[in-house]
Amino acid sequence: MARAILVGVDLGGASGFDPTLDELAQLAESAGDLPVARVVARRKSPDPALFVGSGKADEIKALVEGHQAEAVLFDQALSPAQQRNLERHLGVAVADRTMLILEIFAARAQSHEGKLQVELAQLQYLSTRLVRRWSHLERQRGGIGTRGGPGEAQIELDRRMIGERIKSVKERLEKVKRQRRTQRRSRERNETFRVSLVGYTNAGKSTLFNALVKARSYAADQLFATLDTTTRQLYLEDVGRSVSLSDTVGFIRDLPHKLVEAFEATLQEAAEADLLLHVVDAASPLLAEQMTEVQRVLAEISADGVPQILVYNKFDKLEATQRPRTVVDALELDRGVRVPRVFVSALQGHGLDELRGLIGEAAAGTLKARLNADEPAPSTSSDESSVETDSDPRRTGNQHLHSS
Repeated sequence: MARAILVGVDLGGASGFDPTLDELAQLAESAGDLPVARVVARRKSPDPALFVGSGKADEIKALVEGHQAEAVLFDQALSPAQQRNLERHLGVAVADRTMLILEIFAARAQSHEGKLQVELAQLQYLSTRLVRRWSHLERQRGGIGTRGGPGEAQIELDRRMIGERIKSVKERLEKVKRQRRTQRRSRERNETFRVSLVGYTNAGKSTLFNALVKARSYAADQLFATLDTTTRQLYLEDVGRSVSLSDTVGFIRDLPHKLVEAFEATLQEAAEADLLLHVVDAASPLLAEQMTEVQRVLAEISADGVPQILVYNKFDKLEATQRPRTVVDALELDRGVRVPRVFVSALQGHGLDELRGLIGEAAAGTLKARLNADEPAPSTSSDESSVETDSDPRRTGNQHLHSS
């Protein structure tokens, strides 16, 4: 387990900045590193050479030596040049948030499809970083009347090899996408109502999936515990029919675009669903920000128009004074859209009957009509629980629930 220094840079109100670096620490632990110190810097803009500037880089170097650290992990994306310069300056390996996420995905992917998707994202990431892989060959460049040398030729050779591998992996993924389209057409012919679980990583999607369909999908209290899509039939007694329920990969702040692109085949399950169960960690202090990030990714894959049920999970972790007055209510969103919300504990089974009832109404086509017919959701009053005030999207994140 490598000892690592965590670094975050506040760029003056940049969205998603985490002053505690708690999520980066979770990512580091998920990747097999041991965080030993944290550094927060503040800049108006990133330093072109070292991202944090020379003074802060010297401070980080002192921490590396003092803690005998073997790696420095940045919460933001680094350019290839910044990463190379930092490694030279600090004398240890440097990784950014994107690389950490890719490493975790590579370790967790189980299915053939998942491994292909991760390999594609890794190759696309690596193709921009070849400049640092061959720094030991730089001395071979130059000479009278020349503009390069063996080092440059080796970089070009590797770039071509990576390009060919990317092409091969894309072709194989295209076959997977065609297979999935065939499966979806089959479900459409059978008039199967398709439900997909989406949400921020570690919100409890897999635990909820297992509780609803009595499955044994891997679930753990860690980031990206599961990557591969699993689909099962969920029988709804109230409406006397089954629906198709799929568990999908979790989202996270600053999820690399190339990773979203690589996982397109998997994420299409959400884009082509009839209903999304947006699973939220009700006990998270960053609830609104996490919901916003999920909505951003849904918009990126053209799934933001799919009807949703907000599932506030981990109800059991809330203090008694924080718990809602009712298990089921609805949120009044902008443009007059109302979204049903249900509080559950997937671990203890609380609220699951109510959730099944809402899914049944959606499958029967009666949920939207009932929502429109109901009285508007009550406004937040001063004596309501903290779940319905400080962390509730009716105050902090409503505008993001159905926007891009």
